[in-house]
Amino acid sequence: MAAAALKSVCLSAFDYKTEKYVIAQNKRVGILYRVVQLAVLGYIVGWVFLTKKGYQETEESIQSTVITKLKGVTLTNSSDTGVRLWDVADYVVPPQGENIFFVVTNMIETRNQSPGYCAEVIKTGVCLKKDTNSTGTCEIFAWCPIERSGKPQKPLLAKAENFTVYIKNSIRFPNFKFAKSNVLDTSNNSYLKSCQYDKIHSPYCPIFRLGDAVLWTGHDFQDMAKEGGVIGIFIEWNCDLDKSASKCNPQYSFNRLDLKSSPVSVTSGYNFRYAKYYKNSKGEDYRTLIKVYGIRFDIMVNGKAGKFNIIPTVINIGSGLALMGAGAFFCDLVLLYMMKKSTVYRERKYESVALMLVPLFFLIYINDQDKNTSWLSLPMTLNYCR
Repeated sequence: MAAAALKSVCLSAFDYKTEKYVIAQNKRVGILYRVVQLAVLGYIVGWVFLTKKGYQETEESIQSTVITKLKGVTLTNSSDTGVRLWDVADYVVPPQGENIFFVVTNMIETRNQSPGYCAEVIKTGVCLKKDTNSTGTCEIFAWCPIERSGKPQKPLLAKAENFTVYIKNSIRFPNFKFAKSNVLDTSNNSYLKSCQYDKIHSPYCPIFRLGDAVLWTGHDFQDMAKEGGVIGIFIEWNCDLDKSASKCNPQYSFNRLDLKSSPVSVTSGYNFRYAKYYKNSKGEDYRTLIKVYGIRFDIMVNGKAGKFNIIPTVINIGSGLALMGAGAFFCDLVLLYMMKKSTVYRERKYESVALMLVPLFFLIYINDQDKNTSWLSLPMTLNYCR
């Protein structure tokens, strides 16, 4: 008998127990249940799968390289520099641009500086006067004459807005082994010589007019060229690799990055100094100090690629099915606690069954003590096996 009882307990491990369902014929709760289900279904299909493409594996570790080349020639004539011809070698710093390139639009030159003693405004040292009636200044050892002060009133290279820049961007998503360039794949050799980027008419041409790049930020090139500034060129690659590779194309956006924090702020603009060194016939050093103003262009590349994968698909479907149960849970709360007849529903949903369980070792002990007593005659109910 003990062996039979033990066998019954072991076999009960393979029983299947199902939940009890109660059909509540309440239209208001029924409508609420369907509305919640439709909302969850709309979220899963519309947002998770169609908008966010939850069926795809994504990669954001984009590998990118940028090469830039500028073109444009202009002629200037000013009292400081005289007649001067400017080409790429003169106004582009550094000569070989990559993610950052700088275009000179204005400058102040201080020529024929040589090491020596000259007047400065620092309040130390020997006081120098041109004559007895003049105000004195301090003597310093520096490159003399000292740098010219003041700011330019108008841009020297005003025609620089018509210069163009060729931006070649190559990207790669290593996990998907996918690579592409922003240059249109064409056999027409004259395409790049004649095209110019336009968001509507020529979205795949990588040649940009500098004046347009500034204009797309909402600023005027001539105003910006006077004291310089910083422009951000953002290249965004969002590629759905379940579609053709021709559908993976860059999106460009432009922003000014050196905006003033207040009307009296001096933080906007961009300039730096450099010098050209020479020797005279006596072997003495002298130089020309150049303070240049201009526009710096920062090219920033971001991207994300996605491709179908069964793992995220199954995970998102499973999450969606779990959310579908939220409708039943919410409606149960309404029926159990918010309806007038909630007690009736509660009585139908839950049943209390009183069981007196006896440990198995006690059952075996009783059976061994009295062979004539059957364990089935004990005043208890055991549901180990049906």
